[in-house]
Amino acid sequence: MNDIQLHTNKYLDYCSHQKRLDKKTIKAYHIDLEQFVSYISETQLTDITQDTLELYISYLHQNYQPKTVKRKIASLKAMFHYFEYKGLITQNPFSKMQIRFREPIILPKTIPLHTVEHLLKVIYSQQTNAKTAYQRKNAIRDAAVCELLFATGMRISELCSLNVNDVNLEDGTILIYGKGSKERRLQLGNKDVITTLENYKAEYFDEIANCHNFFVNQSGRPLSDQTVRRMITKYTELAAIDLHITPHMFRHTFATSLLEADVDIRYIQEMLGHSSINITEIYTHVAVSKQRDILTSKHPRKDFNII
Repeated sequence: MNDIQLHTNKYLDYCSHQKRLDKKTIKAYHIDLEQFVSYISETQLTDITQDTLELYISYLHQNYQPKTVKRKIASLKAMFHYFEYKGLITQNPFSKMQIRFREPIILPKTIPLHTVEHLLKVIYSQQTNAKTAYQRKNAIRDAAVCELLFATGMRISELCSLNVNDVNLEDGTILIYGKGSKERRLQLGNKDVITTLENYKAEYFDEIANCHNFFVNQSGRPLSDQTVRRMITKYTELAAIDLHITPHMFRHTFATSLLEADVDIRYIQEMLGHSSINITEIYTHVAVSKQRDILTSKHPRKDFNII
């Protein structure tokens, strides 16, 4: 094992055991940093120069999308900051580098509200018309999952990791543990959604009691994100919806709908659990496109007959 590999491994251990970063972040760091170590020819940490980094960044730009490049550079910067802090290098090669590139704005994909309504209707109809108790029980849970995704805008990982004690249906609040173990509490504002969750909890009472997760399968194990994705795909096909719907699209739809309803973006930031307002501002671009549609189709100027 060479010098750079050794120090990289120590840094990953530091991130895991001292910084206590979540498993997904550690996995991303591991992939990014191992790629860097494999690419460069240097074997000693002190041999890495600004030229080394510039060549590697050029390679990244040639092979990855800007968003991925940005993440990989951030992973490297964090590691070299650690090396500098520990006194392993006297000069951080990133210190004199100016890395700026325009990341294209990719608008979040949302679900039309009438499509969300139709999807929910199909799930509830499956519950009513189920031929077996097993099918009915699944539909009760599936309705609760989709209702909660749309009602709160929570991430699929947050939903699947909900503990039974995180969901208080008496006062209609959900305690969510987001990225970086940040907590936020959301209020459920719709009585029908609360009723659906109450029905689910009553139906799965024994499974929840044994597992302690709020969302479980009929075998009493925690519900996985893969199961939720497959479930949404199943109902999308049953509803004959010509749109690939993912769990994250409920989050985008939640945020965009609130912004279009004139909710202050800082409230939306808090509800989504974003650490920075800059992340939430992506939804303002969606709102601008909505404004364009409104002003094109609704503004009275379109009816003027001047020429």
